[in-house]
Amino acid sequence: MNKRRGFGIWPLVLAVILLAVLLYDTMLLNRAGDYTYPQFLQDIQERADAIEEVIIVPNVEVPTGKVEVLWNDDSQSECYVTDVNEVQSLLKQTSVDRWFVTDAQRDSWLEKNGLLLGFGIIALVLFFSFISSQQGGSNSKMMNFGKSRAKMSDESAKETTFKKVAGLEEEKEELQEVVDFLKNPRRYTELGARIPKGVILVGPPGTGKTSIARSLAKALKKPYVRISLGGVRDEAEIRGHRKTYVGAMPGRIANGIRQAGVKNPLMLLDEIDKVSTDYKGDTFSALLEVLDSEQNYKFRDHYLEVPLDLSEVLFIATANSLQTIPRPLLDRMEVIEVTSYTENEKLHIATEHLIPKQLEKNGLKKEQLKISKNAVWKIASNYTKEAGVRQLEREIGNICRKAAKEILTTGKKSVTITEKNLFKYLGKEKFTYQMANAADEIGIVRGLAWTSVGGDTLQIEVNVMPGKGEIMLTGQLGDVMKESARTGISYIRSVSRDYQIADDFFEKHDIHVHIPEGAVPKDGPSAGITMATAMLSAITEQKVRADIAMTGEVTLRGRVLPIGGLKEKLLAAKNAGIKTVLVPKKNLADVEELSQEITKGLEILPVEHMEEVLKAAFVSEDQDKISGGE
Repeated sequence: MNKRRGFGIWPLVLAVILLAVLLYDTMLLNRAGDYTYPQFLQDIQERADAIEEVIIVPNVEVPTGKVEVLWNDDSQSECYVTDVNEVQSLLKQTSVDRWFVTDAQRDSWLEKNGLLLGFGIIALVLFFSFISSQQGGSNSKMMNFGKSRAKMSDESAKETTFKKVAGLEEEKEELQEVVDFLKNPRRYTELGARIPKGVILVGPPGTGKTSIARSLAKALKKPYVRISLGGVRDEAEIRGHRKTYVGAMPGRIANGIRQAGVKNPLMLLDEIDKVSTDYKGDTFSALLEVLDSEQNYKFRDHYLEVPLDLSEVLFIATANSLQTIPRPLLDRMEVIEVTSYTENEKLHIATEHLIPKQLEKNGLKKEQLKISKNAVWKIASNYTKEAGVRQLEREIGNICRKAAKEILTTGKKSVTITEKNLFKYLGKEKFTYQMANAADEIGIVRGLAWTSVGGDTLQIEVNVMPGKGEIMLTGQLGDVMKESARTGISYIRSVSRDYQIADDFFEKHDIHVHIPEGAVPKDGPSAGITMATAMLSAITEQKVRADIAMTGEVTLRGRVLPIGGLKEKLLAAKNAGIKTVLVPKKNLADVEELSQEITKGLEILPVEHMEEVLKAAFVSEDQDKISGGE
């Protein structure tokens, strides 16, 4: 453990000050003596016969000086005078016969400058002790940044816990490995492992990415520096401006190091996916040198014009999506996905963190406001629609403010919020889940989608009508979903004989595919099997189970491809009252990693081909049509 040594220099400083004061006092006492100028004037008038001789010692360039009196009994007295010329005039008027003036005395260099020298030494000692204390103690190199005085872990050290981050057990386990790695790197480097220098946390807004970074800094006992990169489009924001420009200043990285005061802080690069590029330079390219451990030990800031060592900085980046981040930049960091909170996790976060925080902010005591678990559950379900807990915290804050006002105006001692009186404080419900349909229907299939605020369900509707073989796609579908619909119809046409579809059916009928909520843009590669099932159901007039939902992409030959965002999609299905979910077989590994809280109550069926999808989704007594005429 590196102990702080900032106070080790102070005993020496105090000793020097004491020695200087004692030396100065001694010099003054020796010079002053007990003989005064008024006594000298009295003696030359009344005791002139007892004086053997008087010696006048003037100072250089000034009329002051010293008078030495030698007595007949071989004793000696001396005093300081302000005007030696006046003394000579007085001696001429007395009976003192023997007196004379010696050469002007010159004080020694130590007598004249000793005090100034002493205080100069003290000032230098104080200055360097201050610099040393600011730079990491007495072992630090002068005029260099010091290291953070972090404790080194040992086997007996207590494990670090992320107490202020609820849920996210898998993500916290990965971060715990990073903490252990950085606390005792020798144990890992002996095995040939490399110390991680960059981590990117990817997930929806409000899922605790910044809280994780703060907890990580606290766990490692490193200074925490946050740099917001949202909207940064000038390369000089990272590298700094050249000094030839008016208003030049260092870049944000150099400023962050200066703010931390050490060379090995934890630096949070917030919203790295919001960085943009324009004619002033490529900001992402500038970040490559910052995050590349092979280059950043000599990072050059244009303003500093000297290499800046960033090799010991732990960079934590946050992003909502990886789509806008260049691949070379992603290769420099460890990617950790921070997924959505479950309803149970939101409940724990609200009761353990958000409610106490808002009570303190609004000046309420714990016994003055009580919010039931059912009320918290309803707030999370019907008053917020998000992957994180930001809006949930705002709604709890609204309740606290209204409760405080009610206590103040009515004189109540406490307020209790339940599921029944929640309407009084938050108004009508803002969001309702599109629950599973009550009855099986033709041409309507429930799909699952991932959004920036978590998972959602999409009800895909298909109608078939007489026409000229056109395919209409509505509902603000993106290019990927349009291609999925065309791929699905091509697959259906290729297997039309197996489902007893007339050869001229597609020439005489139009097919209209619609996804409700047309004002919301929709896109993604996971609705292929859903649209294909809905179209085949409408064409063959086979009903689809109302309690089933599905996700996956389809190929021309009917193969089902894997998808992402499975956790959010399953949460959305569970909230909508879905009982059975069809997922690609290649996503089984993702299903096994999910907690029982998510999968409980859901029947998850892995599918590999469209035939398996249709067999599970259709409700029909004619199994020959479903199985392809077997």
